[in-house]
Amino acid sequence: MTVGVPADPGAGLGIDALELFVEVLSQSDPGAAVDGFYDHLCEAVCRLARMRRAVIFRYDAASRRVRAAGAHGMAIERFAGAYVTVDSAPIAAQAIRADSVIEVVGDLSGQVPDEFAALVAEPARLVCAPMAAAGRAFGVILADRPMSDPPLHDADRRLLWTLGKAAALASVARIVSTQFEKAGQLEQRIDLAREIHEGVIQRLFGVSMALDGDGELGEHARRRCAEETQSALSELRAALQRPLGRVPRATGTTLVNEVRRLAVAHPDLGLRLDRGSAEDVPPSLEPLAQSVLIEAVRNAAKHARPAVVSVRIGRREGAFWMEVANDGVQAARRRAGMGLRLASLEALQSGGVLEFGEREPGTWQVRLVVPVDGDE
Repeated sequence: MTVGVPADPGAGLGIDALELFVEVLSQSDPGAAVDGFYDHLCEAVCRLARMRRAVIFRYDAASRRVRAAGAHGMAIERFAGAYVTVDSAPIAAQAIRADSVIEVVGDLSGQVPDEFAALVAEPARLVCAPMAAAGRAFGVILADRPMSDPPLHDADRRLLWTLGKAAALASVARIVSTQFEKAGQLEQRIDLAREIHEGVIQRLFGVSMALDGDGELGEHARRRCAEETQSALSELRAALQRPLGRVPRATGTTLVNEVRRLAVAHPDLGLRLDRGSAEDVPPSLEPLAQSVLIEAVRNAAKHARPAVVSVRIGRREGAFWMEVANDGVQAARRRAGMGLRLASLEALQSGGVLEFGEREPGTWQVRLVVPVDGDE
């Protein structure tokens, strides 16, 4: 039996919900990962709404998937490798669509993804509150309590609906922070281009004008050209020490888990890990390796028809390497897109190199090689 009552947005924040939100924010460490906020929020949901356990699922732009961001009363690790969509959790789709708190009573089979069936093996009261704001859905709060407990009251629904809005607010704040970060990186690249143009290009232009003149250059002119060229090279080296491109964001997952997720998301690609293990990937290079992997798989899905997409990782002579190869290159597609070119800049910032191209007829390979510190 499914019961849905639209929450009353005009009711506003109750005193308890307002105090709770302040408490949760005060417990969260601003310098820590945002997931701590969601753990505290799940605990608060259980305490105020008298729930047995709760978990928050939200879309994570860094890992490009819906994942468990926080939990209380259960181990969040069991959700680490799950591939969750609104199709696999009908109660979530209903709550987001109606922007209401939904309660399902009794047999909960079919309301959650198959990999979580053990969590709802017995009849219970499952509640889903949407995390939505300004017409955008960011995720849901799932909580449950025993069948012996009474149904939700209107006050409980308003509280849960408000907590969903608070969680959505946290997601919006993170998005805004990311946009500011990207704007700062763009400003750095514009400054870099201006610096190279005003310094290096102008010097080299003067040298080219001198070399293009009639007659032989005198000793003084040749010495001046050499000095200007050396100065231009020095300025170019100094400029290139600044960030060249976007910085991969921390993902909260691993490359091996990302291979598993992408294999589920793209079952037609035949994606598999043929060599290597999680221990081969240095923690500091996880964001870069995952970014390259995702871009390589996106290219394979968009521009090729592979039977197999093979991923191989390892270490050799003080360097981490990764190869992603697909055997379905189309004859009309021989050039890399902008995504791989930007990933090349990410690799350069880490002191590595990214190569991509047709390794042999019909097979496209992306290869990442990055030096590794001895203690990683």
